[in-house]
Amino acid sequence: MLPKVTVVIPFYNCPYVDQAVSSVLNQTYTNIELIVVDDGSTLHKEKLEPYMDRLIYLGKENGGAASALNMGFALATGHYVAWLSSDDLFYPDKIGRQVQFMLERNSIFSHTAFDQIDEAGAVTQANVASRYRYPHEFTRAFLSICPVNGCTVMMRRDLFRAVGYFDETLRYTQDYEFWIRVLLAGFSLDFLDAPLTLYRHHSGMGTMLYQPAIWEEVMGVRSRYGNDLLRHSRSQRRFLSGKRHSALRSRRRPAARPRKRPAKAVKSRKGKADKGVKKRR
Repeated sequence: MLPKVTVVIPFYNCPYVDQAVSSVLNQTYTNIELIVVDDGSTLHKEKLEPYMDRLIYLGKENGGAASALNMGFALATGHYVAWLSSDDLFYPDKIGRQVQFMLERNSIFSHTAFDQIDEAGAVTQANVASRYRYPHEFTRAFLSICPVNGCTVMMRRDLFRAVGYFDETLRYTQDYEFWIRVLLAGFSLDFLDAPLTLYRHHSGMGTMLYQPAIWEEVMGVRSRYGNDLLRHSRSQRRFLSGKRHSALRSRRRPAARPRKRPAKAVKSRKGKADKGVKKRR
């Protein structure tokens, strides 16, 4: 049987929430549990009514995305968990392709590329992702950007036991901080290079409305983990360098065997014996 996947949608006064819910319920993959966490919404709750019999609805006081995500993931029963913002969408084959990818690689954590859309749902940028050739380059990128889009992520639910849940003191950068903790704990953030999520960029999104507060949190996270990220990146680079040297040694030609010296010509003893001997007639 295919493993169950729990998708958590945190919701706060978002006019696109019905589209997000519909994109999860219309997946080609069937073993899905959908949890919508209403973080104290006062608007657009009626958009959920047509779907109530196909999802788990949780209501709470407003506490931010981290608290909503933690509530949803704590009650999840899936082997894998994923997160979808209420203004974003999944492509129909998103869950199925990512589960297959993770099963093939025995992944704990994976993320993908995405397509960016506008308020009307039109694609404005296709196949967006931060791509890196080597693991140490990916790790070092966290010092300047967040190279993982949260709504592209799928992870094993038991990962929370190893690294804990989202930091609820962070209102805007809880995902950025969480990915860093996962990375520093030694887990691989495997990348599936395919756009499986539609990320909506619009005037009402948090990253547009709360830039100063977001930047303050970003700087705090970098200050907290900067040195650890540098050490981890250097360690990954040394490991990669060691593997390269090992591979080079294994490709060297074996030492040439010493060539045998040619045998000296041996003069015929018969010739020596015949010298000075007259032939009988």
